[in-house]
Amino acid sequence: MGLPGLRGTDHIGFTVPDLDEADHFFTQVIGCERVYSLGPFEHPDDDWMQERLGVHPRTVMRRLHFYRCGHGSNFEVFSYDAADGQRPQPRNSDLGGHHLAFYVDDMDAGVAHLHANGIRVLGEPTRSSNASEGQRWVYFLSPWGMQFELVSFPDGKAYERDAPVLLWHPTHPAD
Repeated sequence: MGLPGLRGTDHIGFTVPDLDEADHFFTQVIGCERVYSLGPFEHPDDDWMQERLGVHPRTVMRRLHFYRCGHGSNFEVFSYDAADGQRPQPRNSDLGGHHLAFYVDDMDAGVAHLHANGIRVLGEPTRSSNASEGQRWVYFLSPWGMQFELVSFPDGKAYERDAPVLLWHPTHPAD
């Protein structure tokens, strides 16, 4: 069952309105490393963009940056000139709504860092219950309005007590 040979998540890709602003956010505020940049890509005489990426055939992918953020998944961040316009940033409750979560060792220090960098934090850190007991979390917004989350669970989460295999834990990283 499932994908043969599946090993995990390689990267998460998303589009931003201003790649320079996003680069500052990811490298200076979050602390990711930009690994490489590519672009532009366009196919003015065929349907390559539509067939391969599901976008309008005359859309131009101006540039992308690929980031490594600690021990988590990499990010592929795009800047597009969409030939048929762009939709607004979805909320969590919208179809396609999403957020990305960053693990931090010290939730309070992480929130203070976000505030010091002018980042809008949505409320105060919340303590989880039930299966995620042991975790604290808080949402925050990037400068372009994309939702992110900080999470911390230095002593693990409740559901891990009965997990057959612990894949990753901040105090016991996987080999």
